[in-house]
Formats: sequence, structure tokens, C-alpha cells
Amino acid sequence: MVFPPRLKKRAQFLKVARQGKKNVFPGLVAQAQPAAEADAGSADAFRVGFTVTKKVGNSVVRNRTRRRLREAMRLVACERKETSPLKPSLPPGQLVLIGRASTRHRPFEALKQDVRQAVAGLEKAAPSPKGGAGNTGG
Repeated sequence: MVFPPRLKKRAQFLKVARQGKKNVFPGLVAQAQPAAEADAGSADAFRVGFTVTKKVGNSVVRNRTRRRLREAMRLVACERKETSPLKPSLPPGQLVLIGRASTRHRPFEALKQDVRQAVAGLEKAAPSPKGGAGNTGG
């Protein structure tokens, strides 16, 4: 599987942080911006960014933490594609995964579960396709 497109510029990360919703998990912090709030050019695409602050450790530790997040995201995307091959495997929008100090020591299966929950949070944050709040007007 080809890895999902990435967020690479600082401005992209800041926009998701400013406009998105934040969820904290034991192994990571997720900032999600659904497609309706995302840039018009990427409304139908899923983009993901990874970052780890200097508080976590030196560059070797930060890179290892980032690699663990990246691999967990790749495997979760593959799992989702296998379970529903006819629909997009990842919801449209932008997701930033921020590594924590606990990320590098967290068991990998638990880290994958954190990523699954982060992606599910992006799906929940997306506005309903009908555009209403469920009121049938009765």
C-alpha cells in the first residue's frame, strides 16, 4: 500500500492545531481536522503529519518515536483497506499525530489501537453527509 499523503509544512500543522479537534491517548496526541473544515483542494483526501517535541528526547529518540507512529499509521491504513476494499480506507481530512514520551515504550499493538481511535475520532468529527442535525421536521 502507498502511504497516505503527508503534512510537511509548519503552516499545515499549525492550521490543524488551530482549527481541529484534539484527543489525548496514552501513546499519542491526535489533532483532527475533518474535510469540511480542511483546504478545498484536499477535501476528498486524507493527509497525515507526524511530530515529536524536543521534550521527548534527543534527535535519535524523536526519530525512533516518529518512525513508530508512522509504521502504526501505515498498518492501520492497510487493515482498514482490507476490511472494506470498496470504500476509501481513511476518512477525508487531516490528522496530526504527536508523539509523547510514552510512545517509544508503549507496546506496538497498544500504539496501533491508539492510532485506530485517532482515525475513528476523525470520522466522528466529520459533519454528517445529510447536513442536518437529525431533525425530520415533524
